[in-house]
Amino acid sequence: MQDAVLAMLAKEPSHGYHLRALLRGSLGPLGESMNPGQIYVTLSRLERAGLVVCEQADGLPDRAERKVYALTAAGHQRVTAWLGEVGWPKPDLAEFHLKLVAASATRLADPVELVAAQRRELLRRLREAQHAILAEPAGSAAALLLEGVVLRMRADLRWLDACERAWSEDGDEAGDA
Repeated sequence: MQDAVLAMLAKEPSHGYHLRALLRGSLGPLGESMNPGQIYVTLSRLERAGLVVCEQADGLPDRAERKVYALTAAGHQRVTAWLGEVGWPKPDLAEFHLKLVAASATRLADPVELVAAQRRELLRRLREAQHAILAEPAGSAAALLLEGVVLRMRADLRWLDACERAWSEDGDEAGDA
């Protein structure tokens, strides 16, 4: 979040409300979960870190003065470095992965049934994401981000198929004994 805020400020100084609106607009439905206060907490941290400076801007007649944030030289350096980085998130052990391992090891639950329940939930979320894509203007950044979500969900569905095959085969072998 911090680096995205810095990138938005690289274009022009802004106040928190405007930054939040820019991010939410760019993210589309993915930005709906953004906590309204999150942007202000982020701006405070960036200010303490010396990456942004804050000035009071004259308010409109019907509004109080607003804080306007601008990048420092260090902020410019950080956002330039961030945009130039090539990386990928580390795979993480989600709760579901741990449930599968525990179910398999302890036999307290059937891993195949857990996979089936996870698949149903994933299919529900996939439908929601596909509907959200249709609601976005063609070619928008939000539509492209949602497409990435859909593709990751499809990959997860393929992985669930592999899990189901593996645990179904294990069950067949256990039944033969």
